[in-house]
Amino acid sequence: MVSRWFKLKDKVTELRKAGTSIGVINKQYGIPKSTLSVWFRKIKLNKSQRDKIYKEASIKMANARIKAVLWHNKQKADRLTKARLEANSTLNRLNFEDKDILELALSFLYLGEGSKTNLTSMANSNPKILKFFINAIDRLYKIKTQDIKCTIHIRSDQNGKSLNEYWSDTLKIPIKNFGKPLVDKRTVKSKTYPYYKGVCVLRIGTIHIQRKLLFLSDGFCDKIAV
Repeated sequence: MVSRWFKLKDKVTELRKAGTSIGVINKQYGIPKSTLSVWFRKIKLNKSQRDKIYKEASIKMANARIKAVLWHNKQKADRLTKARLEANSTLNRLNFEDKDILELALSFLYLGEGSKTNLTSMANSNPKILKFFINAIDRLYKIKTQDIKCTIHIRSDQNGKSLNEYWSDTLKIPIKNFGKPLVDKRTVKSKTYPYYKGVCVLRIGTIHIQRKLLFLSDGFCDKIAV
């Protein structure tokens, strides 16, 4: 039985001999690749023709990769947008004047990031987390910034004086409350990224807050984990 594409055989054979890829011919004329492979199996291409086909395939592959990246980026952006909207929906239902909610949130932050030794202390390299801690303990326990002592942990190639000033300005804590920076001597031979400002440790002169926060987070876990 003669293929319905047979009338195009001579035309596409000339295209193939000229170095046109099977993919391009398939896309242009709709002839199945299996049929084209049978028609072209005795055609020997020279180096320049093979190079031409390889170049076309490479361009096609590159374009396909670009499209795939764009598609994946759009999918990720859509998922991020959905997550942000869902988070905002939850935030909109919260009463930010409710101190019980604030204290519960603070207790879980402390459970993960706070000191468990004999003092109330929080250490982090993220200013937002430390600002939350400072504002929360002010609203909940009337602890002011002038009552908070600070020490920064830095790498060997960082300037302690300028970083004390950075954290003092960022957290609005008096510079006199900062002690001498502690240098990690293990970092002597490594270079620090410009955006890294060290770890700032905040200390409050009472153990009571730490104890209450840890009891609160532990008790809440007990209520949920039953």
